[in-house]
Amino acid sequence: MPLSTRVARVGRECVACGTCLKVCPRGAIRVVSGVAARVEESTCVGCGKCAKACPADVITVSKREGAV
Repeated sequence: MPLSTRVARVGRECVACGTCLKVCPRGAIRVVSGVAARVEESTCVGCGKCAKACPADVITVSKREGAV
């Protein structure tokens, strides 16, 4: 499956609540060191479900680097 032209990004203000993990259909998000969520860009399809669900509003979906 080719990568989407969009990808999710998690801001520094993330509090690792885990809400995004529950809604990501591809399992592309992990909580690192119990402190913040990080997106595995090679798995992310840019659907935006995590951004919509984030209670802290710190996830954005933007154009993937190198995407045409």
